[in-house]
Amino acid sequence: MVAKMPVPVLIEKQPQLMAVITTKGDPNVVMEKAMPALYGAVYHLKFQLKKQGIDFKVGKLIGRWPDAHLVPQNEWTGIWGLPVPSGTTELLQKSDEYPVRIELWEYGTVAEILHVGPYSEEGPAVERLHNFIEENGFEITGSHEEEYLTKPTSKVVKTIIRYPVGKKA
Repeated sequence: MVAKMPVPVLIEKQPQLMAVITTKGDPNVVMEKAMPALYGAVYHLKFQLKKQGIDFKVGKLIGRWPDAHLVPQNEWTGIWGLPVPSGTTELLQKSDEYPVRIELWEYGTVAEILHVGPYSEEGPAVERLHNFIEENGFEITGSHEEEYLTKPTSKVVKTIIRYPVGKKA
């Protein structure tokens, strides 16, 4: 049986309020120190809301890579976000090195594809997505984004690769 390749899609994605940190460097190196700051702030919020009778499930990690195609991996800018409930105005800071801020991530029309496999093998999926965008008369209007559906150590790693797009003029 031949495995079916994931198919790119165009969808409308609503804006999302996010807890956000920014890193500089190889994500495999900086994540160890940066993720506790982000997750610590969001889990603290979760427990504070639970005390108020509000159930909030921590969502999937999303990473934006604005310069990954321009610089070596050890110079990448990573913009990491976790969704937070609307109305969130502040978060507990767990790290001076990686302050957590709140941002509204705007979307609108996006093109995305599911990648199954290691991050190092995303190239063909990214290429398929770029071709799909072009073939459908769109152009990329923002940063490469990845939504991590599984942990990097999972037996089968699953990632949604996404770009905001607009119709070509």
